[in-house]
Amino acid sequence: QVQLVESGGGLVQAGGSLRLSCAASGSVLSDKNMAWYRQAPGKQRESVARISRDGSTVYADSVKGRFTISRDNGKNTVYLQMNNLKVEDTAAYYCAAGIISYNDYWGQGTQVTVSS
Repeated sequence: QVQLVESGGGLVQAGGSLRLSCAASGSVLSDKNMAWYRQAPGKQRESVARISRDGSTVYADSVKGRFTISRDNGKNTVYLQMNNLKVEDTAAYYCAAGIISYNDYWGQGTQVTVSS
C-alpha cells in the first residue's frame, strides 16, 4: 500500500510561484508512474502533469511552459514546480501514483489559491 502526502500549497499572488511536494511511504516510488491532478470548485478533476517510471513527462496544455514535474527517487518524493501562476490555477492539487496507470493511489490534496 502506498501513502501519499502533499505539501507546499498556499496563497500566492498571480505571477508568483509555488512548489508542491508529494512524499510517499509504504512503498518505493521508483517503480511507479506519478501524476499531479487538480480540482477546482464545481469542476471535474483534471490531470495537470505526469511523469513515468522512466522519467517521461506530459503536461496539460494549460500549464505547459509554467509547471514542471520532477521526481527524486532517493527521497521517495515527487515535485510540481509552478511558476507564473494564474487565478485559474486555483484548485485543490492531488498527487497520485500508479503501477500501470497514474492513479491507483491518491493523496489527500493541498489547496492552491492564486489571487489577482
